[in-house]
Amino acid sequence: MVELADLIRDLRDELGRAVAQANQQGLHFQLGPVELETTVAVSKEAKPGAKVRFWVVEAGADASVAKAATQRIKLTLQPQLPGGASAYVSGEAKPTER
Repeated sequence: MVELADLIRDLRDELGRAVAQANQQGLHFQLGPVELETTVAVSKEAKPGAKVRFWVVEAGADASVAKAATQRIKLTLQPQLPGGASAYVSGEAKPTER
């Protein structure tokens, strides 16, 4: 499983690369709200002061995850560049993207 914070960090990195590539492309798109919907499992260690962690359930997860309590969550992220400037994205679709 992947921590939710890592998923969001990786998404931010991907969007950052797309924004950087936009300056090199003839056609680009303004970046608007990003909706992310995923299934998460919640865990907390049994010690004082332990933090709650949200784990993204990956496709094909093993049976132990299936037995855990999971929740579907939907996040709407509002990407912003420093100074509030509009962001534009570009880049070629990967074979797994539509």
